Amino acid sequence: MIFIAEIGMNHNGNMGLIFELVKQAAYANADYAKFQLGWRNNVGDINNIQGEEIELIFNCCQYFNIKPLFSIINPEAYQLLDNKNIEAFKVASRTVNEYPELVNKIISTGKKTFISLGMTDKSSPFGTAKNIDYLWCKSEYPAYPWNLTGLPKTFVGSGFQGYSDHSVGIDVAILAIARGATVIEKHFTLDKSDTTIRDHALSATPDEFGHLVKIGRLIYKNLQTGV
Repeated sequence: MIFIAEIGMNHNGNMGLIFELVKQAAYANADYAKFQLGWRNNVGDINNIQGEEIELIFNCCQYFNIKPLFSIINPEAYQLLDNKNIEAFKVASRTVNEYPELVNKIISTGKKTFISLGMTDKSSPFGTAKNIDYLWCKSEYPAYPWNLTGLPKTFVGSGFQGYSDHSVGIDVAILAIARGATVIEKHFTLDKSDTTIRDHALSATPDEFGHLVKIGRLIYKNLQTGV
């Protein structure tokens, strides 16, 4: 099982929060602490992550022994990670449609590439290379349970390896694991009542994320039992 704590823009533009967010993601036993590059990132915007901030993220992740992960939104964002020791990449749903050449370039590195497919109905749009994990996603914020039509009844053989969750709470993510998802991406926050951006409301707190990981790993282990 792989668990991705999607910090995204939940730092609210306060880069001093990055240290605490990464720390809490690590304490919740997430495998990756994920940020977004190339989205709302102009000078003065909430997500103006550039070289200095990227270096901070890498240092924090190394300190707390958690892997850094970045959603690559556009070609300029990809260039920001040039010469960085990256183990894996994330491709956002919008990038699948807007920059397919960039996605192919990322895949061609041979590194693990998580691809959300919330904005396309194409199955395996970039092929089935071993380094690709496709994530089922509903591109709504929040995504309410009654709108999650199409969530695989079983992820095994569905073409999706995982689930990128925008719902409120952790129950749908747990359901996806019970149905065979082996990658879970869930938004992560220190305070769900924060109204700076809407992502906080659909995020998991450190305690919730910790429960998700603990329960999810037990379910995954139990799914391997029997014939």
